[in-house]
Amino acid sequence: MAFLRHVPWRSLIPLVLLTVGAAYSLASWNWCGVWAERAPVVLSQARGEGPLRAGAAKVALAPPFPVVVAGYSPPRPEAGQADPPLHARAVVLEAGGARVGLVSLELLSVTSEVMERVRSQATALGLSEVLVMATHTHSSLGGYDERLVAQLVGTGRFRQESVDAITAAAVDALARAHASLTDVKLEVGEVREPGLVYSRSGGTAPDGAMTRAVLRGAAGPVAELLLYSAHPTMVPRERAYVDPDYPGRLSALRESEGSGVTLLLQGTVGNASVAFSEGKGLERVSGFARTLATLAGTVALSPVGESVRLSLARVEVAMPRPDASRLVPAFTRAAGDNLLCSSAQRVAEVGALALGPLELLAVPGEPTVDAGAELVRRTGATGVLGLADGYVGYVESPELVKDRRGESMRQYFGPVLLERLAEGAELAAETAGFTR
Repeated sequence: MAFLRHVPWRSLIPLVLLTVGAAYSLASWNWCGVWAERAPVVLSQARGEGPLRAGAAKVALAPPFPVVVAGYSPPRPEAGQADPPLHARAVVLEAGGARVGLVSLELLSVTSEVMERVRSQATALGLSEVLVMATHTHSSLGGYDERLVAQLVGTGRFRQESVDAITAAAVDALARAHASLTDVKLEVGEVREPGLVYSRSGGTAPDGAMTRAVLRGAAGPVAELLLYSAHPTMVPRERAYVDPDYPGRLSALRESEGSGVTLLLQGTVGNASVAFSEGKGLERVSGFARTLATLAGTVALSPVGESVRLSLARVEVAMPRPDASRLVPAFTRAAGDNLLCSSAQRVAEVGALALGPLELLAVPGEPTVDAGAELVRRTGATGVLGLADGYVGYVESPELVKDRRGESMRQYFGPVLLERLAEGAELAAETAGFTR
């Protein structure tokens, strides 16, 4: 290229324009192809009813340091240690011949690869039905998602070592939970404190509901499940440590108080943000965790009875073609679609979990309050689990997507996304025996 130093710069303008034009034309070509539409398909199901058994375990999630701190766009700090430590927590449930595993990982999201690897290894434990969920912590390790868009906007450069570490912790937690199965009683309750959360982007405001399910053994609680919705973005972004944010601190507090292994499960978190303002930095994070721990202790619990219904159904849905129209300028729309298509999965999973009176839908993304309400309306579910069994991004109501409001400005798909997931949810709920 040394000869270019002797070429008058004005004579290079046509070449530059030609190159830019060719690149634009190439990027704007329809590389997405045709995204086939088809009806949802049942992948698996487990159903039983009878005396309930449960086991639980908490295992350290050891990142392959140094690791990128995931959760935000670049620049991202690199961490050489964790403070506090990250964990994988698991509960195994058994009733009437049905056996189901639940894993909660202190991560930003769960990928299909992680989900499939965990399930594959869990099969050897006699656990063919497993839900893998993330707490959506924006200060945990990255490097586990090989999709280009994910690497660019949230998780950083892909490293197989991160996938290996996450999988190992999840499977170890499941194995230990399975080995500790014991007779338990189920107790369920709910409390609401709307002042702790707010809608960050419009749409219906979150109601601050916390659902608590306690699995109580002869010697005390074996585990508890806390279903709550609030973005874990409280840890300072520039902090060069991996950190579990308020979910990890909340779980640790509850465990220290004798509540058994505590799994924080995110619900309709899409537009839900923390409204707690006491303290600054990490002091604020710890303060919010203590407030939630106290709130959990106020839940009035109702015993379910000797015979407990347990079921899990998983359904595969065909995803719509990605739509970058709200994410990029109009003149780069085609290129944006192509970029999303190169990273988007063409199928996704929707699950339905029944545990006693709880009937929960599991969605592979961040449903907003409005999207969650539509899923509940369509299925009769008592609640929605987000960040479960994969990640397709934000899920907003079609009306807000069409109006370019709410979380639609972050959604990778058009207004039909919720309809596709809802169709799968209806089939999953029917297959799992929801009582609507």
